[in-house]
Amino acid sequence: MPIEGDIAPDFTLPGTNGSSVTLSDLRPSPVVVFFYPRDDTPGCTTENKDFTALAAEFQAAGARVLGISKDTVAKHEKFVAKHDLGTDLLSDADGTVCEDWGVWVEKNMYGKTYMGIERATFLLDGSGTVRRAWHKVKVPGHAEEVLSAVRAL
Repeated sequence: MPIEGDIAPDFTLPGTNGSSVTLSDLRPSPVVVFFYPRDDTPGCTTENKDFTALAAEFQAAGARVLGISKDTVAKHEKFVAKHDLGTDLLSDADGTVCEDWGVWVEKNMYGKTYMGIERATFLLDGSGTVRRAWHKVKVPGHAEEVLSAVRAL
């Protein structure tokens, strides 16, 4: 799991609109990478809408925003169309990137234990270094907090 000060693990993942994104290719721009459990669930929908609402401000600050879950590209595309989302969503269908970034964790719900994606966000500077890491993210106000951190870089 990358911590603040680490170089973020590189990846290449397929995304919406037939794109493929390699993290290291985005340098020297700052990058926000947010991991979320699943498309079209209440918290994940709100989080994606919040990042979309601030997309122009992230862009003005020079930052690229990438959302990652284990959902397929086809599911991401339906999610984007249904909610008119404006963030790049990437598919980590085999879970390798989630494991590399330490967000594939044991979770508990209603007394049942299962493996799932921890809602987490990482802010990388232009050299690919993790400058901030948020774990067990609470959605309300989170996108705004991340935007403030991007502006402070």
